[in-house]
Formats: sequence, structure tokens, C-alpha cells
Amino acid sequence: GGWTVGAGPALMYPTATDSALGAGQWGAGPTAVIVHQRGPWTAGLLANHVWSYAGWEDTRVSSSMVEPFGSYTTKTHTTLGISSESYYDWQAHQWSMPINVTLSQMLKVGKLPIQFGVGPRFYLEGPKGGPDWGMRFTVTFLLPK
Repeated sequence: GGWTVGAGPALMYPTATDSALGAGQWGAGPTAVIVHQRGPWTAGLLANHVWSYAGWEDTRVSSSMVEPFGSYTTKTHTTLGISSESYYDWQAHQWSMPINVTLSQMLKVGKLPIQFGVGPRFYLEGPKGGPDWGMRFTVTFLLPK
């Protein structure tokens, strides 16, 4: 019926080169997704929660992420999408709520299909001193069976 459901782990590992860019913590938690596809339409919800369990910084992490998403793909493989990668920091009691609008196009480079995308990001809510907007550029390599 066009429904896909999945669940598994969400993992966090410290890769930030500066404490302003990351928590310096290892973390893990549950994640789940539900997706419905009907014709050119795709809609769904991805959610997870991560708790820190080790690291070299004193900052502890307890963070929830909710990402509702939807898209429409044309017969020419152009996709218009909207999503929100919203995070809630349970330690700081702070939301980060961006709205992402994307336009992407699938092309073939040789025999390999590749999707190129671009779009603005506007923040409805965010931490003090955080961004008001941003841009996203994506390149997705599609590896068919």
C-alpha cells in the first residue's frame, strides 16, 4: 500500500574540532521512520532521541529530533521538497526549528544516476546567537541494484 516503516539505532560520535561545533560526546538512542509513497508524492516522519554516554567534554546530551517531510517528483525527475529537521535539547530546554525547501534534479553521469539539489533554510526557532537562515546544496549518488 505504499507504506514503509523502519526502526534502528541513532548513533552520535564526536568529530567536532572545536567545542562550539559539537558536544565532544559519544551517544546513542532509538530512531524510527514511517514513509508513504503514492505516485509522485512522498511523505513521512523521521524521529530519534540520543543520550550521551561518554566523552571528553562536560556537556551531557539528551536531544530529540523530529523531521516531517514531503516531496513531489515530476516525470522529468525534478523534485520539490519541504522538511523540518527540528531538534529539542532537553538539557538547555531549547528548540532549533528550521524549514527546508529544496529543488533537486536527477541526472545521469555516464550510467550513474546522481541527484543535485539546492534550497533555502529558514529558522522558525533557534538558540540565541544561532542563524536565521541558511542554504543547502546536496549531491546524492543513487546506486541501483
